[in-house]
Amino acid sequence: MKRRQFIQSSIAATVATSLPTAQAIASALAAMSEVSGDVNAVTGAGAQVTLEQAAVKELSDSLRGRLLLPGFDGYEAARRVLNASIDRHPALIVQPSGAADIMQAVTFARERDLLVAVKCGGHSYGGKSTCDGGLQIDLSTFRSARVDPASRTAYIAGGSLLGELDHEAMAQGLVTTAGTVSHTGVGGLTLGGGFGRLARRFGLALDNVRAFEIVTADGQLRRASPTENPDLYWALRGGGGNFGVVTSFEFALHPMQREVIGGGIVFPLEKMRDVLAFYADHVQAAPDELYLDFMATSSIGKTDGMCMLHTCWSGAAADADKVLAPMYKIGKPINEDIKAINYVAIQSSWDNTDPRNSGEYLKSGFINEFPGTLVDAIADNFETFADRGTTFFFQHSGGAIGRVPADATAFAHRKSIANMFAIVEWPLSEPADSFIEYGRANWKNYAPFTDGWYTNEVDTHSVQSVNSNYQGNYERLVKVKNRYDPTNLFRLNANVKPTI
Repeated sequence: MKRRQFIQSSIAATVATSLPTAQAIASALAAMSEVSGDVNAVTGAGAQVTLEQAAVKELSDSLRGRLLLPGFDGYEAARRVLNASIDRHPALIVQPSGAADIMQAVTFARERDLLVAVKCGGHSYGGKSTCDGGLQIDLSTFRSARVDPASRTAYIAGGSLLGELDHEAMAQGLVTTAGTVSHTGVGGLTLGGGFGRLARRFGLALDNVRAFEIVTADGQLRRASPTENPDLYWALRGGGGNFGVVTSFEFALHPMQREVIGGGIVFPLEKMRDVLAFYADHVQAAPDELYLDFMATSSIGKTDGMCMLHTCWSGAAADADKVLAPMYKIGKPINEDIKAINYVAIQSSWDNTDPRNSGEYLKSGFINEFPGTLVDAIADNFETFADRGTTFFFQHSGGAIGRVPADATAFAHRKSIANMFAIVEWPLSEPADSFIEYGRANWKNYAPFTDGWYTNEVDTHSVQSVNSNYQGNYERLVKVKNRYDPTNLFRLNANVKPTI
């Protein structure tokens, strides 16, 4: 296949899908003129392979979306994830326009045993949605949200962000659990669990999925629901990205008023022990309509910090004062902005707190109780340094989440009362190793209090660790993995390894 034909085909695809300006076309031409005919890539096992130009062109021609190679316009943005310290370079990137493109990409990867990464919102702290030398499926071009108010169902395309779901649903007076940052990807959040400001009232995001459509490792589009491929439906609710690329979610919606009571109350860091003690006393007995988070943080370049409680009350407005009053007895706050607020607005209120223009490393674990010894461990070990930022926070669990049996879905952590996180942050100009080492060492102060970890915040874990984390559900997950992904094509996750 002539190199010029491949270049012309790629340009035509770029123009057809994005209608760039003359300057962008010139930039794409210049970049493409440097691309060699064959593409060097890696398999899932890390072996080097060469993709012939003809095969790459055939993939490009089969797509209505875009195929990006290094040097192509849009490649740099597509390969990046939110954690700016992750700097990986896929051999090729598919930006699909729909399920058919995903089927083509998955088939191409399976036939060549390529390493595969799937990117939705790019929030993975560990950078699991990008890769070096593999094929990245970037779903950022595959977004839509539609709501049927009669059936109270939301139909969400696989690459959509949470803000799109919230916006469309609330316009009809309906909601479902959808995280706490509106630019989070629906797919990553939901497949691993899906906490949020309404989870204690309506369950996890995965508890509200009525059906999935998914491209599995054989390149086939399947529907998973209680009556269609029920084993896959069970596994997708907590099994993460182990089983394929979800192209569509159907969410159950719930009636709710648009206005909630929410915001934060901020205290000086020296009040941290008192605020933590309050949180420990109130987190478990809170009514389902109350969502309450704790956070302590310091920023890079500062040696002081603050701690806060963030809340969202979605119950009757008349009851808000009584429910929230105990927080005001902790002491004099630095700032307080709890007020009546549009639910869609509070869902995006943390968007600017998560820009990640620095290196970050995170550890997390679920807690089933909150003893005084944990309060002491956190208060005694939280440190502020001028050369790094540190953050410690809890995400509220319990309520409706805990009333689902542990084996009803692959997500097993139903008895947790909160998810505990510790983050270390550093300037991108600094090497990451020492900061990551600190993060791991510091986590040892808190790990004894945990009972498993959130697969959405996956670090590097052994098979034994993944097994124990699913707490009795692992063997069933292996059977589903053996059926739908026997070669472990989808491995950049809290990986359930096939046994056949």
